[in-house]
Amino acid sequence: MSMVKKEQIMEKVKEENVRYIRLQFTDLFGTVKNVEIPVSQLPKALNNKMMFDGSSIEGFVRIEESDMYLYPDLNTFVIFPWDSERGKVARLICDIYNPDGTPFEGDPRNNLKRVLKEMEDLGFTSFNVGPEPEFFLFKLDEYGEPTLELNDNGGYFDLAPTDLGENCRRDIVLELEAMGFEIEASHHEVAPGQHEIDFKYQNALKACDDIQTFKLVVKTIARKHGLLATFMPKPLLGINGSGMHSNLSLFKNNENAFYDKNGLLELSDTAFSFMAGVLKHAPNFTAITNPTVNSYKRLVPGYEAPCYVAWSARNRSPLIRIPASRGMSTRIEVRSVDPSANPYLAMAVLLAAGLDGIKNKLTAPQPVDQNIYALSKKQREELGIIDLPATLADAIELLKSDEVMTKALGRHLFERFVEAKEIEWDLFRTQVHPWEREQYLTQY
Repeated sequence: MSMVKKEQIMEKVKEENVRYIRLQFTDLFGTVKNVEIPVSQLPKALNNKMMFDGSSIEGFVRIEESDMYLYPDLNTFVIFPWDSERGKVARLICDIYNPDGTPFEGDPRNNLKRVLKEMEDLGFTSFNVGPEPEFFLFKLDEYGEPTLELNDNGGYFDLAPTDLGENCRRDIVLELEAMGFEIEASHHEVAPGQHEIDFKYQNALKACDDIQTFKLVVKTIARKHGLLATFMPKPLLGINGSGMHSNLSLFKNNENAFYDKNGLLELSDTAFSFMAGVLKHAPNFTAITNPTVNSYKRLVPGYEAPCYVAWSARNRSPLIRIPASRGMSTRIEVRSVDPSANPYLAMAVLLAAGLDGIKNKLTAPQPVDQNIYALSKKQREELGIIDLPATLADAIELLKSDEVMTKALGRHLFERFVEAKEIEWDLFRTQVHPWEREQYLTQY
């Protein structure tokens, strides 16, 4: 990883006439937050002297312990490419620290670093992640408010004029490339108004930073086109939801630890044990990888989203697929994750699950190469295929039961996450929804 120095940032800021700096971080729910400072305060920020009130951020701390420090990661410095009338704006992604100089355990980014350290202690040098976040584009009304009108009726890989999001997608790609992203593909997804832009895999920390930056750019550019970009997993009934398929691999130095040219499917024992760990813990980490009430409207049969715990190298209905590439590109693809997940938490639990499989030499079950959606409940039981949780409430209870997953989150994040999600579920559970009135108001 290249190490950027403070002097290089100061020089770049001066050359590019940067006027404002956004000090960004991520809260418990994956929402990007920022403290914006004028460029005159940049030296103070670069010396880790910027303080903020942590009690105002969801899931952080109580009011009596509110002082928090922002420690910028100098490698994340980037200038936003869009124009500003008052000068350019740059950003630095920050870790959160306590006043005594220790990492704040409620910071999702710090927590991922902690789990990555456990990986390094096992002899691995990198956990690589290739995310595939999908999103929908809805039209805005004349007041700039979102509507439920999709911007097109296109389908998978459609072109203009059917794909009316093409120009918006191209502008998003141009902005991302200007910020250093290596874009691999951009296309219309299966559902009307649904899109995907794939960018190159990175080490887990950089990949999570990239996911957060990606979401910010997508939403910003979409609004310039009179559109709302949403990463909500299932905004409309009857069409596919949005996933964030996550391609995962472990490296030892410059070698892919998942590849073995003499192994079954050219996969190493490490790959099979990692996959076995992910499958073992999958129902229990689903609350993290699919963290909203709405997430479970996507995890239903018939819409290409996995709802069964199994793996295959041949079809896309199981939770894990093994893409065909081998050598340095050998990886497993976890298909259940959705883009409402906090990426730092999601990658922490996925890594911890896989490492548990490696540490305990777990054995992966047999692959399931037929379409699981077409199997009966009895057939699935005979094959040992279990279901993912059907609701957020079920997922939270499973999360509580798994010591490996709770440890991967740490006490602070685990307790605050569960508390917040139980409140979210209770608000949903007690709400009277339009469907209920349609079904029951005149019948009873």
